[in-house]
Amino acid sequence: MRYTPLASGLYARNRKNLSRLLKPNSIVILESNDILPTNADGHMSFRQNNDLFYLSGIDQEDTILVLFPDAPVQEWKEILFVKETSDLIRVWEGYKLTKDQASEMSGIRVVKWNSEFHSLLQPLLNVAEHVYLSTNEHPRAVVETQTRNDRLIRDLMNRFPLHHFERLAPVMENIRAIKQEEEVAQISKAIDITREGFLSVLGMIKPGVLEYEIEAEFSYQFLRRGSKGFAYGPIIASGPNANILHYGENDQACKDGDLILMDVGAEYGNYNADMTRCVPVNGKFSARQRAVYDAVLRIMREASNLLRPGTTLLEYEKRVGKLMERELIGLGLLKAEEVEKQDPEKPLYRKYFMHGTSHHLGLDVHDLGSKYRFIEAGMVFTCEPGIYIPEEGLGIRLENNYLVTESEPIDLMAGIPVDADEIEKIMNA
Repeated sequence: MRYTPLASGLYARNRKNLSRLLKPNSIVILESNDILPTNADGHMSFRQNNDLFYLSGIDQEDTILVLFPDAPVQEWKEILFVKETSDLIRVWEGYKLTKDQASEMSGIRVVKWNSEFHSLLQPLLNVAEHVYLSTNEHPRAVVETQTRNDRLIRDLMNRFPLHHFERLAPVMENIRAIKQEEEVAQISKAIDITREGFLSVLGMIKPGVLEYEIEAEFSYQFLRRGSKGFAYGPIIASGPNANILHYGENDQACKDGDLILMDVGAEYGNYNADMTRCVPVNGKFSARQRAVYDAVLRIMREASNLLRPGTTLLEYEKRVGKLMERELIGLGLLKAEEVEKQDPEKPLYRKYFMHGTSHHLGLDVHDLGSKYRFIEAGMVFTCEPGIYIPEEGLGIRLENNYLVTESEPIDLMAGIPVDADEIEKIMNA
């Protein structure tokens, strides 16, 4: 394992928090993700189901978690099923968790091999009334592939049609939105790794460097520090490529006089960082680049200060829109009189800033959390305003990660250079 596992107490608390929100006589059944195929006999790297990881700390395939707080038998209240190892598996795949190791990592006393799951399913379901099952209900998700949890839902609804089936997703969204101290520490570790990658990259950027060479340097710095790599597909977008919000080719040469937008983050222990920086390829901002850059930085600093308890993301985005209007007018991109007369449902600033400013961050880069829920202390958000001017070949976005407190939000990326003067100083050292 590349990362240092968190203590099992975190996962025990997470299970306890979940149990408080379940209906009486409920059972939760949650399966790990599949190992997805590529072609021939190839497969993708395994990525654990985040809800299962959040409740157990187990980062291994072929895992099943059963929680039954009101079970009539003590041994049924928490059961973890893990993959049974063998001499053959040890030769071809290597180390797998023993029952004792899985118990120590998760804090779950009863651990069985996953081959025992189906023999226990009937007696468990016979005394349960509500069955909580997992589906991907993320508002941005486009679900085209059937998962192990999807197959479980189909199987159980066919076999036990008179049970009351419940959605686990809204309950997990409720509890995962508030980060505990240990989770913030993992996010901060991912941020520290991201910082080291960024500082290394600043020393290699120059006219003629290829976008994918920058990507490779980030990857090297992340991997050598215990990260599995990028938290998401990296965006290394030079010049006009920065106006493609989800640019991912990363195959162009960086030109003298252009800026390069880098939207990257490391993961650590399945938790994520999410950073965006824009720097001049030749180490010096032009006057226009600096004016737009400073405008975006002002918005980020003011907008991040609005991430406080008592507002919703919907209200927050409206206030950020007003900040953006002010800066776009100052840059000559909008006229004050036109903004005054605009349709409130179609604000003019959307021509130059077309995406949201903030999202939850945690086990998912776009982590669970409702935009209708009031912001609360313990939530972690990104703040990522941008101004995109395709006609000028200029796109600038800046992004830091923030922990909401009862007072001022804490900038978890305060140690990563973002001021234009500091960027230039480092690049020209």
